[in-house]
Amino acid sequence: MSELSAGAARTVGVRDVAALAGVSRQTVSRVLNDHPEVAADTKARVRQAMVDLGYRMNNAARALGTRRSHTLGVLASDALQYGPSRSIAAIEASARDAGYWVSAAFADSGDAAAVVAAVDHLVTQGVEGIVVVAPHARTLRTLDELSIGIPVLTLHSAGRGSAGLSVDQAAGARLAVAALADAGHTRIAHLAGPADWLEAESRANGFAAELAARGLPAGPVIAGDWTARSGYEAAAVVREADVTAVFTANDQMALGLITGLREAGVAVPGDISIVGFDDVPDAAFYWPQLTTVRQDFEELARRVVAALTGGVACATGAQDAAGATNAAGATDAAPAAASSPASASMLAPVEPVLVERHSVAAPPVPRA
Repeated sequence: MSELSAGAARTVGVRDVAALAGVSRQTVSRVLNDHPEVAADTKARVRQAMVDLGYRMNNAARALGTRRSHTLGVLASDALQYGPSRSIAAIEASARDAGYWVSAAFADSGDAAAVVAAVDHLVTQGVEGIVVVAPHARTLRTLDELSIGIPVLTLHSAGRGSAGLSVDQAAGARLAVAALADAGHTRIAHLAGPADWLEAESRANGFAAELAARGLPAGPVIAGDWTARSGYEAAAVVREADVTAVFTANDQMALGLITGLREAGVAVPGDISIVGFDDVPDAAFYWPQLTTVRQDFEELARRVVAALTGGVACATGAQDAAGATNAAGATDAAPAAASSPASASMLAPVEPVLVERHSVAAPPVPRA
């Protein structure tokens, strides 16, 4: 074996770093774990030795000695949809900024056994907390039946449960309807998301609440499935509904609806105004540019990572006392829910923002 291949086959360890830096292995371990009693010059020498040797920390080995893996778990379903996929990417970026890694597991939200298996997998990886990207009530029901034993927070649960973070979906829907009503529309329809999604339910509730608050008649609700195709197919229903405006529950359906209306000779916004939800990157390039409600996925991710790494989260579905058994059969203390003002602020819903573009105009003047 050549000298190069022999060197490549050997993993650089703490002993090598200690020898090069002229310190003990215990000192190297203290530097790795940010121990405050290590002198600054010693810490710098150890870190330079790590760079020179190409040392890579073994999180599994570190966890054995410190019970800290510096890894967060993400349990996700429907990850191909824009909101969940954007959230997962934002969580990974925020975790990396905080010095953490992310281990992801995916499960069909309709399969309780798959959800349990995914949780078991993450717990056996030694994650310090789990973020559940849970847009479905059935996923939350499965989690409620588990004693996980480590901090768990949910995203996209539309405020369901005490340990969840979300954008205020109902408030976002009300912003969308308000934009249409303020432009003069009184006959407004809603192209809704799938009924089994918590966020779709909250947006539909916000739609109805804003109409009622303004004394406007309840508008028709058209079923969609988040896809542009369902928006395109809804165009025929919208044309027959005698409305001048539509609030669509996401931007992809808005895109399909605009295309379907245009093919039928209906102008947007000249004949029908449209407001979307999410503010996908392409929304500014739709024709017309789409007025929509922006969700701050980066802020959600920042909060959830800060909560888990700072010990704010509570253990989901767990027993109150220390010694709760987690999903993998291990025993650990279950952190109690934080009650400080800081944690309450961190877990408060994130406020959405209306982004005004060119898909909303005053309703057409009725023909004489």
